[in-house]
Amino acid sequence: MIFFVSRRRVRSAQRVRRSSNVDSRLRLVGIICGLFAVLVGVRLFVLMIVEHDVYTDIATGSHGITQRLIPERGEIFIQDTRTGDEFPLAINKDQFIVFADTRAILDDEMAEDVAEGLAEVFSYDDEKKFSVYLQVNKRTDPYEPLEKNIEESVVEVLRELDLPGISYVRVPRRLYPEKHIASHVVGFVGKTEDGGDLGRYGIEGYWQQELAGNAGVFEGAKTAGGRWISIAGRLFRPAEDGVDLLLTIDRTLQFQSCEMLREAMELYEAEGASLIIMDPRNGAIRAMCSLPDFDVNDYSQVVSGNVYNNKAVFAPYEIGSIFKPIAMGAALNEGAVTPKTVFHDSGSKQDICQHPITNADGKIYGDTTMTGVLENSINTGMVYVVEQIGKKVFREYVEQFGFGIKEGIQIDTEASGTIDSLSENRGDNIDCYAATASFGQGITATPLQMVSAYSAIATGGELIKPYIVDEVRHSDGKVDKTKRTAIRRVLTPRTSTFLKGMLVNVIDSGQAKLARAPGYYIAGKTGTAQIPGPGGYTEDTNHSFIGFGPVDNPAFVMLIKLEKPKSGRFSSVTAAPTFGKIAQFLLEYYHIEPER
Repeated sequence: MIFFVSRRRVRSAQRVRRSSNVDSRLRLVGIICGLFAVLVGVRLFVLMIVEHDVYTDIATGSHGITQRLIPERGEIFIQDTRTGDEFPLAINKDQFIVFADTRAILDDEMAEDVAEGLAEVFSYDDEKKFSVYLQVNKRTDPYEPLEKNIEESVVEVLRELDLPGISYVRVPRRLYPEKHIASHVVGFVGKTEDGGDLGRYGIEGYWQQELAGNAGVFEGAKTAGGRWISIAGRLFRPAEDGVDLLLTIDRTLQFQSCEMLREAMELYEAEGASLIIMDPRNGAIRAMCSLPDFDVNDYSQVVSGNVYNNKAVFAPYEIGSIFKPIAMGAALNEGAVTPKTVFHDSGSKQDICQHPITNADGKIYGDTTMTGVLENSINTGMVYVVEQIGKKVFREYVEQFGFGIKEGIQIDTEASGTIDSLSENRGDNIDCYAATASFGQGITATPLQMVSAYSAIATGGELIKPYIVDEVRHSDGKVDKTKRTAIRRVLTPRTSTFLKGMLVNVIDSGQAKLARAPGYYIAGKTGTAQIPGPGGYTEDTNHSFIGFGPVDNPAFVMLIKLEKPKSGRFSSVTAAPTFGKIAQFLLEYYHIEPER
């Protein structure tokens, strides 16, 4: 009986243990299921909320089409201003890179055959041919570049030769057919860090956004086979090609005048040179040179990046005596002097500056008229002129002529020059700053500013805005034509007439006889300016000549600048004859009849 009870108790305990085990398992399963449900919920939250955009993009990549549509960069043209013909200055053209897959060139003999075939096409000498042989005889390189910027006609020849391992890659390229002609005007297209195109300097730099255009986009859905699903929604925004630009530059005048300037730079051993020719009737720039120049197609092959700067608009300098007609024009316009007003020159002007103001070579001219002051470029006479109008009026005229601000010619790296010295020492009395400014010392200007100011003298006293872009041609066919823009009247027509006559005498009877263009009345002024350095003025000089003609109906205003010439002491024997030579060509080019 006792044994029987014990067995029943044992069995009961076993049942309790089994029930407890089942409950534990159920709880464990419940916990696992709960954890799984939480994990599924968290994962769904991540997929649907946190990483929604990622998986949308993946889905789009699997079933969608997204394509960025690249616009074509606008092209740039120059012209023949006599006939209206146009010539490309910057265009887009596909060229090729020739490369070797050296894995397909199996042995030395095959490499020799390939090098021989390439030598025939590209006219290699023996040294270059051996170098190419080494390049193609590597066996393991799938891409060994051999030649770049190759025309399609050359690639066709290579295709016919069917050389082992030789292949080609088509690459779009910005091409400049005129090479170094107007290189500073046009600028160039370089590469950004991500491989994109970016205009730099000149027109390419200033007009980068307009030339580049606007990219388009296409988005749609596709089948598993890659076909577009027409009934699905889509987004299509076409690319907008960049604008084309027609410049005011005359191709022949640009080439001929710049080559004559180059000859002068070499003849007079100058470090650099600049030239601007402008039509004063409307402000159109017909030629603009900055030397040394460069081949825009190989813009990286320059000694220094400074070569890229267009000194005709970028480099302000102390202009010297070519500024004297500006001060003279102010005094004439105010009625303070006339062309026949007499001034007695004693050779120096005391008590204005720390050192006496003297004339070039210490010359003394005695009694002379205002016309004589310009003819002989008398510094002391110009101090007398500004004394007659006072510093305040003088500065106002300098500002009215456009100095101290940019011309806004829409070309990259334009500078403004400075006339800040005329703001020193408030008051109307002539101080050293105003006195020296009267003959172009202590203030700076760019060649473009000088040409613009002289255009006001040339055409009756009205200041005209210079421009270099003749037409902006949009991809939709719209054309924006630049029109003549009068900024303000600076001189009266009467003053302009007086001043033009005085400047004719500078060439006919004064220091600038070598600037003559036989058969024509030409007005102009020389300028030989010392270059300032850290300790004062150096012995180096800039030589300038600026003038216009024919005087009765001016067709051009032109400035010549030679930097630090070693041969020829004054601009009257360097820049002046260069001006005369180019002026003669220009007058004949436009078939302007002689007037004298």
